[in-house]
Amino acid sequence: MDRRPCALRILDVMDTDRREDDFFEVYTRDLTGEDVQRLFTRDARDAYRFFTRHIDEGAFAGLPPLQRFTLRARLVFLAFTLKLSPARRALFGIALVATVVGLIELFEGIGLIRVPVVPFLVSIPLPSLVWSDGTGWLAIGFVLVNLLVLLEVADRLSLKNDLEVAREIQLAMLPQKTHAIRGLEAAGRTRPANTVGGDCYDILRLPEGRLLLMLGDVSGKGSPAALLMALAIAMLRTLAAENLTLVGLMERLNRLVYEQTPGSRFITMFVAAIDPATWTLTYINAGQTPPLLRRRTGAIEALTTGGIALGMFDRATYKAAELTLDPGDLLVTYSDGVTEAESPTGVPFDEIGLRRLIETHHSDRLDDLGEAIVAAVVAHADSARLADDLTVLAARRLPPAPADA
Repeated sequence: MDRRPCALRILDVMDTDRREDDFFEVYTRDLTGEDVQRLFTRDARDAYRFFTRHIDEGAFAGLPPLQRFTLRARLVFLAFTLKLSPARRALFGIALVATVVGLIELFEGIGLIRVPVVPFLVSIPLPSLVWSDGTGWLAIGFVLVNLLVLLEVADRLSLKNDLEVAREIQLAMLPQKTHAIRGLEAAGRTRPANTVGGDCYDILRLPEGRLLLMLGDVSGKGSPAALLMALAIAMLRTLAAENLTLVGLMERLNRLVYEQTPGSRFITMFVAAIDPATWTLTYINAGQTPPLLRRRTGAIEALTTGGIALGMFDRATYKAAELTLDPGDLLVTYSDGVTEAESPTGVPFDEIGLRRLIETHHSDRLDDLGEAIVAAVVAHADSARLADDLTVLAARRLPPAPADA
């Protein structure tokens, strides 16, 4: 028995009521009657149209109303459930079966119910199905929850369709074939962790026959990173046409990224210009994972000279480094998603795994080399979902043809 004074007990009850009122107020915040009306009119109608957009309404012409309703309901059900993954589809089917079994167990038989003929004055008894008390509320709750799931799936699938289009546009912006000029070839390969990603690469022809290689990684993933990736490619291509030095190009690009992107975003980038006339490779590494240059002798060098990531500071400066490419030298640039990919037990793929792959496939076609690296990383991750995008950009100075030798 509570022996506290009555005033304290009354305060406790008032506090409980106040907490319940606060919870209700927070839960129903911003809810309006217009929102509820739109849920059952526009949203439900749009979801129905989404799942029935491939149904030929002419096929229902001439059918009785009940048969027409049954066929349409069956097609909508299949259109909805087949959009789910097999495991989730099975779970949804089990839920439906469990609901039907529960309704059967709650069924009590056939009895008489009184139906009003004149409200509050005259009613007549009619036979009807009788259920346990509360069955109707359970059925209503089940229908509303399924309506909610239907609306959410329709929204997500619509967004997924938009992302698939964005993915096609994003991939179309990247070089799709091997570039070859005067004894030099370059090719890239990318695989986003999500539908769209923040990794990018580019291969551009510069004045005087030089070739510009770029691989970048926007901080973050998904749609925001993909938008910044497209912006970075557009800005780089614009600046590349101005015939700037590599240092001047990176400093201009850094200022543009700083001005055009949110403060929490930045872009790591590796840029290299190769001159086939002298076989000089000039590069700047702006915070990117160090590319690996495999010499024809088998030695591997990491290219680290450069500066900080783009967009972090307005007046960041960069330093370029030069080296000479010999026939057979292979440059492999990659995003950190390659070396940081983890197995289900948490073991990273690491640079050691990448070096081993380069040694094994260094003489392969560049397309095959990029595909081999991505496939090896995916196999290393096994069933684990990739945490980051995978991108590889490779370039090779071709050895002289036998006739030239």
